[in-house]
Amino acid sequence: MIPDETVEEVRARSDIVEIVGEVVDLKKAGKDFKGRCPFHEDHSPSFYVVPTKGFYHCFGCGEDGDVFSFVMKRMGLDFVEAVKHVGARSGVVVREVRGQRPEEDPNRPLHEANAFADDFFQKRLWDGDDGAGARAYLEGRGIDRETAERFRIGFAPDQRHALRQAASQHGLEQDVLLELGLLARSDSADDAFDRFRNRLMFAIEDLGGRVVGFGGRVLPGNRSRAKYVNSPESAVYHKGSLLYGLVRAKNAIRRQGSALVVEGYMDVVSLAAAGVENSVAALGTALTEEHARLLKRFTTQAYLCFDSDAAGLKATFRAGDVLLREGVHPSVVTLPEGDDPDSIVRAGGAEALRPHVEAAVDVLDRKLQILDERGYFQTIEKTRQAIDRLLPTLRAAADPTLRDLYVDRVAARTGVQKVTLERELTVEPARRQAAQSRPGRPPPPGRRGTRIRGMGAERQFLLLLIKDRTWIEAAGEVVGPEDFVDQGYRRIFELLIERPELDHASAELEEGLRRKLEGLLADTRQFGEAGRVFEETVGRMRGAVVDRRLQALDREIADAQRSADDDRMRTLLVEKQRLSRERAEGSVTRSDWRRTSRKTLGMSAQHTPKEGSG
Repeated sequence: MIPDETVEEVRARSDIVEIVGEVVDLKKAGKDFKGRCPFHEDHSPSFYVVPTKGFYHCFGCGEDGDVFSFVMKRMGLDFVEAVKHVGARSGVVVREVRGQRPEEDPNRPLHEANAFADDFFQKRLWDGDDGAGARAYLEGRGIDRETAERFRIGFAPDQRHALRQAASQHGLEQDVLLELGLLARSDSADDAFDRFRNRLMFAIEDLGGRVVGFGGRVLPGNRSRAKYVNSPESAVYHKGSLLYGLVRAKNAIRRQGSALVVEGYMDVVSLAAAGVENSVAALGTALTEEHARLLKRFTTQAYLCFDSDAAGLKATFRAGDVLLREGVHPSVVTLPEGDDPDSIVRAGGAEALRPHVEAAVDVLDRKLQILDERGYFQTIEKTRQAIDRLLPTLRAAADPTLRDLYVDRVAARTGVQKVTLERELTVEPARRQAAQSRPGRPPPPGRRGTRIRGMGAERQFLLLLIKDRTWIEAAGEVVGPEDFVDQGYRRIFELLIERPELDHASAELEEGLRRKLEGLLADTRQFGEAGRVFEETVGRMRGAVVDRRLQALDREIADAQRSADDDRMRTLLVEKQRLSRERAEGSVTRSDWRRTSRKTLGMSAQHTPKEGSG
């Protein structure tokens, strides 16, 4: 027997058009697809696949059903075999539960609490007098009620215990609400209070449509400095593997053959209100490899539509390289200065955005344009620097044909021979570039490490960033909030990314967090070899996360052995052997570290510096 939630996950992630299309020659027919029915002798196309609803129907013989029905009828499989087959195609591991009934979902209390909070926030938006300001805000942003309800937008009242009291009356455990970040507690008090107050609430859903977290946007009159407050990572919410709006956009992305990647919640919602249905956004984090792989299941073409300021361009090119590595081709949409997708469609509707998207250029071409505008091809020295900026994108191109085209383009623009560029592509530049562009000199070979005795890697890493603020930008590129075990250090890291000039502990911070930050700011120790400290502390943080994951794997293997779950035990053993080997070789990759940290820690940042525009 397969748990219901697994069946629904497979159904949500499956592409019925792709699976049916292996048997039936499907042609687009408006929003649907049609072809000759595989279940009877069909002389004219009478078989329709409706991706928005996830089913097929033949108007000739009457056969209909969902993706599982199709596989069962065509391949002669039973239901369990069909779910496993579709799951394998869709990247979902399907495991049967032994015995007469499925085991209780250990995350059920978390899902129930999130569903309750979602309902609570929506009712306070539409039914409560205190939601009038939030309703007016939505109206002013061009968001009608139908769109707001479709995206499950709500309102958190400006009351310290409103959600807590309502949840208590509903019988929900306070510890569950704390784990989900719906409640918070000061280090110096036992009183649990509502984390989200006087905020517009955006429900974050997984691909199965279940609410797994929330983002809260500040409203006028809110005394908080943070524009967005977001759910921490939990057993059901991993922001690095979810894209906001994808559950609603996926069919439009399939139909249109492309996704529009924007910066935040309001962009996605505003675009949908204007009729642009194929937009998604990362959840307050840089685009990750998992985001790219998730997107690739629905399209291989992405349009990046971020801010055009320095930070937006940096995020654009970083995202472009991530997408290229996973086989998704990125193009860059450039909007007029001061505009974002939300302001464009509010002023002129979807038609106003269309010409900007149609004018999008390949990510490498956009880099070349900007470098040219800034005079990078006018001198030999600047041209050398331009090549260093272009090489990461050339290396990222997983498609060999595209990479070859990129090399041709760069060779033609810079005058550097193709053979020279191709040789550069084979050299890993990270250490050389760090030595050239970051403060400090590279350590001589064989020099002993610079670890401060008695200081953990996370504290030493933050101390380096405070002592030398020029390292903060580099830190944001290789480390995320979810990579910190200590919640206080995680929050300090976020504050530094948000405000690199931070030089005091605000009285608004919780007491325990304030003490930690004051201790770091008052620490007089200095680093003589900043580059080496940076590399060593990052390496220690990565290693610590992997070590904890290995310990967790040992426990999981023991559990699988006790329950005689041989398939799971083999899977766990393979993962353990791989991680152990790479840990010993010091070759744990960035994506492995990220994936492992989520499995091990199960939690992450409670607030991120930027959750999108609007």
